[in-house]
Amino acid sequence: MNPTFDIDALRAVVAGTDLGSFARAAIQLGRSQSAISMQLKKLEQQAGTPLFVRKGRGLVPTEAGEAFVAYARRIVALNDEAALALGSTTTTAAVRLGLPQDFFDDVMPATLKAFAGAHENVHVEVRAGENHNLAEEVRAGRLDVAIAFFKSGAPDEGELLCDMPMQWLACEAFLETLTGSPVPLVLFNHPCLFRQAALSALEQGEMRWRAALTTPSLPGIWAALRSGLGVGVRTDHGRPQDIACVGRSLKLPVLPAIEVRLLLAPNASPLAHDLSKVLRQETLARVGGVSGATAP
Repeated sequence: MNPTFDIDALRAVVAGTDLGSFARAAIQLGRSQSAISMQLKKLEQQAGTPLFVRKGRGLVPTEAGEAFVAYARRIVALNDEAALALGSTTTTAAVRLGLPQDFFDDVMPATLKAFAGAHENVHVEVRAGENHNLAEEVRAGRLDVAIAFFKSGAPDEGELLCDMPMQWLACEAFLETLTGSPVPLVLFNHPCLFRQAALSALEQGEMRWRAALTTPSLPGIWAALRSGLGVGVRTDHGRPQDIACVGRSLKLPVLPAIEVRLLLAPNASPLAHDLSKVLRQETLARVGGVSGATAP
């Protein structure tokens, strides 16, 4: 007979993986560490293969464990959705959304409002991470749905929503103070696709540059540009009115376009599929109007 996995044990697996610690999962779930350990041991016996191995002071999933965690997420999500639909729980179902900071002022609130209109009792967890982490979070199942930037021509992943031209940006006052080279740059922390595009374009154009400021914060980028610290690279989406496109004025090299793709976790729940549809619609509605943006 096929094994019947305990839903509480599956919930412990998901929590331990997300928190990076089964000790923290035990605290969150209100259980003892020994109880969690017994549940993991029983799951491995039922699965017939090791699901986790010790690394340092913690546990990490094996190859079989990674596949098992993905199924555990889906089973737990479906269990909670069924309980919610039947009115047999006071807790709410949850879905996790990720997106770059560029879309926090328009795409995110529009998506949450539209999704909540059809799913009143669903908890949405929103994460704004550095762009390079979003795809990995979706692949690992730690995010259900996300939009992320990709380098044009990168290996196919997710659904291409549109291409957006990258722009050299600075405040008008900066143009009056810039004298010769090297070009002062306001950059996101490494790794960053916009950073890579800026440095590659300048090097190919044999133009000298220096890092004037680095930050992991988009508001930090806007503040630095507004203060006249240098030139930055971003799309035209969400550009503050007091920040201008200065590529032609400064005779800077042409930048490539960057892709916006929609990502959906493996074995995504029906709720995640519903959220992805709303996210696609709201992203296209708001990004499609940006100058130069093109849909596939």
